[in-house]
Amino acid sequence: MSSDSLKVIIVDDEPLARRGLRLRLENLGGVEVVAECGNGREAKEQIERLKPDVAFLDIQMPGVTGLELVQLLPKDEIPQIVFVTAYDQYAVEAFEVNAVDYVLKPIEEDRLDRALQRVRDKLGSENLAAQREQLLEAVADLTQESPESLEVKLAAGELGSSRYPEKIAIKDSGKITLVPAREIDWIDAAGDYMCVHANGETHVMRITMKELEQQLDPKVFQRIHRSTIVNLKRVREICAHINGEYHLVLNNGERLKMSRSYKNKVQHFI
Repeated sequence: MSSDSLKVIIVDDEPLARRGLRLRLENLGGVEVVAECGNGREAKEQIERLKPDVAFLDIQMPGVTGLELVQLLPKDEIPQIVFVTAYDQYAVEAFEVNAVDYVLKPIEEDRLDRALQRVRDKLGSENLAAQREQLLEAVADLTQESPESLEVKLAAGELGSSRYPEKIAIKDSGKITLVPAREIDWIDAAGDYMCVHANGETHVMRITMKELEQQLDPKVFQRIHRSTIVNLKRVREICAHINGEYHLVLNNGERLKMSRSYKNKVQHFI
């Protein structure tokens, strides 16, 4: 391995995702993958021990998230950070923790190559303004806003975690399906899994109700039962049922039970 190769650590809770990223990095060359980690706590130990040049971090991981991991590391031991994730709503947070880049899954090799080049440029440069501009351009590309507009909003404190992704990333059997949030009819819980019903199809994902709710705009999606979330834009009518409960009828004819404890909250939005 060349002495000027980048020492890389890959952090992702999905083994297939780690393997796919390793293969793409090795195809590009000029890197040495020194460790793979399946969670944030393991990654913290490996980063402190191996001192890699760059860490490719997934954001949504059980336990310690990618963003939390960066905050846990001693400042003088933080490698260059590239977030690799299926969620675009964390781009601004990535900017705020001084990440080098933010790459969306599924990863394209040319986009990964650009991320590596940004890492090399940053390692070889003391120009902080240029580094900031590079990441700002990456965030602008994701948010479809101009870098100038983002600068103004960042200065005014108008950007943060209040944005909601246009698509929900659902991992299943090594692949990621991106379901547009606007196409979701309703969501219900099934044990440790959530069933996302969209356009006549059902997608199953392993996530808690609370975690999924955080990805959905509350002006559009509301809980109507302890185990059910509905897209309010898909509701056609509300029908009284027994014991003070109601049924919501969706545009596709589906009838969902709404607990009385959720009635007032939901009616406020409809």
